[in-house]
Amino acid sequence: MTAEPRINDRIRVNEVRLVGPNGEQVGIVPVQDALRLAQESDLDLVEVAPTARPPVAKLMDYGKFKYESAVKARESRKNQSNTIIKEIKLRPKIDPHDYETKKGHVVRFLKGGDKVKVTIMFRGREQSRPELGRRLLARLAEDVQDLGAVESQPKQDGRNMVMVIGPHKRRSEHKAEARAAAESARPRRDEREQEQAGQGG
Repeated sequence: MTAEPRINDRIRVNEVRLVGPNGEQVGIVPVQDALRLAQESDLDLVEVAPTARPPVAKLMDYGKFKYESAVKARESRKNQSNTIIKEIKLRPKIDPHDYETKKGHVVRFLKGGDKVKVTIMFRGREQSRPELGRRLLARLAEDVQDLGAVESQPKQDGRNMVMVIGPHKRRSEHKAEARAAAESARPRRDEREQEQAGQGG
């Protein structure tokens, strides 16, 4: 947790380096003068650099500053790509229809901005043929290369072989694109409805 800055009467120093509301340097002034200026301007005196000598204080609307900081923090959290890793499991000797189904899932996940962990499960004698798994993973990576790229190359993990494919775009970008597509589709729908209404009348 970040500590709240000291404001107004809580600033317990004799003088501060004062910064005006628009970032202009006022200079070093007694704290009482700075507080008086704050009251006259209907602003708060906020200690922004307490460890400086003398401490730096700024005239600002502290309530508004706190609100804007909270909004910024929320936005930056929203824009962090909260990556979800989906997992798809394949067998080395998968039949073509199953392969297409699984590939469809990978495509859907990548389009949604999620990473995909692809696991090839070897059973019995298949373990002595790791090249089968490698070939299958290489084929899958090639089939979805428009949507994603291999982030971690195939590696043997006990009886399994694992590869991770990451999307070219982050979740937030996909969401923005989906919103934009929905927005652009709306006017066309409205036009069609108006045309139908016109024909009906």
